This record gives sequence, structure tokens and C-alpha cells, in this order.
Amino acid sequence: MKKYLFFRIIRSIVSIFLVTTLTYIIIYSLVPRRDVFKNDAMVSKLKSDPDKLTDYMDNAYSKMNYIEYLDTKSLIAKASTKDKEVTSAHTAENKKAIDAWAKKNGFKVHRYEESKDYYATRDLPLLERLGRFYGNLIEIDHPWAVKDPKNPNLKRYLRFENDKLAGFALVGSGTKYRYQIYFNSSFPFIHQNIIHINLGTSYPTYAGLPVSSVLGQRQGQAVSKEYTFSNGQKLNSSDNIYSRQYQPAAKQDDMARERYGDYYTKTSQNYADPSMIGTSFKSGMIALLITYIISIPMAILMARFKGRLFDKVGTGIVTVLISVPSLAFIYAFRYVGSSLFGFPDSFPTLGAENINSWVLPTFILGFLSVSSMVIWFRRYMIDQQSSDYVKFAKAKGLDDGEIYRKHIFKNASIPIVQGIPGQIIGLITGATMTETIFAMPGMGKMLPDSIIAHNNPLVISLVFIFTTIAVFSVLLGDILMTLVDPRIKLETGDD
Repeated sequence: MKKYLFFRIIRSIVSIFLVTTLTYIIIYSLVPRRDVFKNDAMVSKLKSDPDKLTDYMDNAYSKMNYIEYLDTKSLIAKASTKDKEVTSAHTAENKKAIDAWAKKNGFKVHRYEESKDYYATRDLPLLERLGRFYGNLIEIDHPWAVKDPKNPNLKRYLRFENDKLAGFALVGSGTKYRYQIYFNSSFPFIHQNIIHINLGTSYPTYAGLPVSSVLGQRQGQAVSKEYTFSNGQKLNSSDNIYSRQYQPAAKQDDMARERYGDYYTKTSQNYADPSMIGTSFKSGMIALLITYIISIPMAILMARFKGRLFDKVGTGIVTVLISVPSLAFIYAFRYVGSSLFGFPDSFPTLGAENINSWVLPTFILGFLSVSSMVIWFRRYMIDQQSSDYVKFAKAKGLDDGEIYRKHIFKNASIPIVQGIPGQIIGLITGATMTETIFAMPGMGKMLPDSIIAHNNPLVISLVFIFTTIAVFSVLLGDILMTLVDPRIKLETGDD
């Protein structure tokens, strides 16, 4: 079992790596990089200032790992040597020194259109881009993470403290985040800032934000809470105090420095609504429950009363549902739910805090899988009816109800559990449509939006997340099968 799990996890990681790498190669090889700016309003605004436009575009390409970009100041600093100082003056001597450094390091020197100052770019080979993506994928915080030359006396430690703001926590200094491990009332109650997944920088939508923040940070209106800060001041603030990050003195706000009493003054905000990941997870889990709650009892009854009225009517309904395209199905149920029952046909109408907003999208998402699940499980139940153990149970005098409860359903629980991975994968596909149609701020809606906006980092990150969910859901299905039926042994081919 342990050997099987080890090799299965390794294969899962390899599968995730291959799918993500293939997506990365396709996007960065086949999609023209100029398409990134198709829907960027800043490009139009900066057309009157060519130098700023060049700087803006090359910075964007640099953040997305298309190129390595050095503006004039950075280029001069790189080209300067211990023996010779290079300046930005437009002299033949400076140009010669800059060209020599650029040639040696694989850069191409350019000049801004108006100022005629020098800048340099280097196209990153595809393998180097991939190396940067995977090399920076996992970030581990530690007391030597902060490198601030203007703060040489910064203390560096990790220790448990009863912090005035966060309560009992593992507190760091010299770390990027102040609170490494902390506890609060939010699920799963124990949280950490030691390990972070770095999925790159979002662009052009949510420009400049880390992709992990775009997907993982809560949304909606800011929520304030009263805090008593280190200076004794009581203040209503929407700061997420658990997200405190190191901020150099030059970038600090004086009020924030006084409030927190140290260099950890950069925070995210507390918002009322779940994150994109939270929204998709919440609706997906509810939809999964709806699928099983409706389809399993319906399939059992149809199998038990095979050929009778209930079975015929159920088969007719399921056949119609299968034949109807998913998009038409969503719009039809959306119209019925909105017109007859008064549920909002758009998620933002009432917002995430109102339970009615979740009813139609989650019910429809779950119902999309019901028809296929009913047909598959009904067929399985009918096959079980002719099994030897059922015939033996009937010979013992057990009635149909007992046979279904104690024998057929017990054996049927194995394929039910085995089908969970497929249902989860199906929910990912269905969520893309339901979240788009209902304007739900989740990951499913974000995928087509990101493709249209040419937000390549976000597309790759979503593929990475969806692939991870799909691959590990298959592993979860295998483990659940062993829990349902201990006779099933997970073993490698060598065992």
C-alpha cells in the first residue's frame, strides 16, 4: 500500500508536470507575444509618449518571462566595471562599453525613441522560461529571506510568541512574512506563511498582482474589524493582520509604521466574499453532493422497478437530458429558476453573502452530471441483480428491500466511490460554463476570460491547478475504494 501510494504520487506529479509544460510550450511558442497588449488600455494612453510606452511594454514582457529587460539605469549599472565608470551620456566611449558588455552577456542594445538613451533586452529561450517557472514555483520563507542593505541590524529569528495582534503564533523577523504559523476561527483554523506557491505575475488583467493572490485572495467589499495595535491605539481597520509583510523604510507609510511598531507594515485587505478558489470549491462540493443525492436513489429505484412506470418515465427524462446540449440545459434551467422561483439569474445580483445566489449555479452544475450517472449506475445495479450472491440471498428468503440494502448497495458503493474522480473532473468542465453564464467570480469563469485577455500566466496557472485537482482526485478515488472495501489492495505490479 505504502509503496503503491509512493509511486502513484510520483506518477501524479509527473503527469501534472507534463500537462503544465505542454501548455506552457504551446502558449509561449504559438501565441504571438504582441497579442498580450490587444486589450490593454494603457498602450493607447502611452502612445503619445514613446519612451514610456517602450518601458511599459518591455517591463510587461519581462514579468511574463518573454525577455530580460534593463532600462537605462540598470544597464549603466551592469555595464560599469570596477576600473571604469559608464555613464548615460551619449558618447562613443560609453556606447563602446555598453555594446561590449551586451555582446558578452547576450543582450541587444536599443535606444529610446525620444531621449535616445540606451536600454537592453535579451530574449529568453523557452527552456530558460520553463526553468524560471518551475524554479520559482515553491517559495520557502526563512529568517534570511529579507535582504535590505539599509537595515543591516535587522534581527533574524523564529520564535513562538503571544503576539498582541495575532495571538499565539510562530513569529519571524528577517522573514518575508511576520506570522509564519498562526491560529484563528477561519477554516482550517491553523494557517501558515512558510510555504507559498508562486505562479507568476498576472498581466494584463489584474496587472502586477501575483497570480496566487488573484486566485486565492478573498473578494468583494472590504470588511473592517477593531484592533488594538502595538501603540495602544484602537482602530477599525480592514487590514489582514495575518498577512503582514516586510516593507523597506523608504516605502513605509508613517501611520502604518507607528501602528505596527516594526517593518512589517505591508498587508492585504479583508474582504467579505470567498476567493476564486473558494467560490469554485464551495459550489463544486455542493454540486457533487447534489449529483449523488439525486442520481443514486433514482438509479436504484429504476433498477429495482425495471420495466415498470417509474423506470420508463425515468429513462425518458434521462434520455432527454442527455440529448439536450449543456449550454441549452443551463439557460433553460436558469430561466425556469429565475421566472418561477425568483432565484437571481446572475450571481452578483445579490452577492456571495446571500444563499439564493448559490442555488441556481450549484444546482445546475450538479444536475449536469445526473443523467450520465443515473444511466451508468442503473445498468450496474441491473447487472448485480443477476449475480450469484443475489440469487443465494433470495434462496435464503430475504425480501427485495433487504437484498438491495445489505447486499447490492454494499457492493455498489465501490463503483460509486470509483466514479468520484470522474465527477470532479466533469465539475471542472461544467463550472467553466456555469460560472461564465452566472458571472460567478470563480476559477471556471476565469479560464475563458484569461484566454480572451491573453493573460498567459493566469491561463498556465489555472491549467496547473485543474490538472492537479484532476490527477489527485483519481488517487483519492483509489484510496476511498480501499476504505469502502478492505478486500481491495492497492499494490504495485512488483508486489
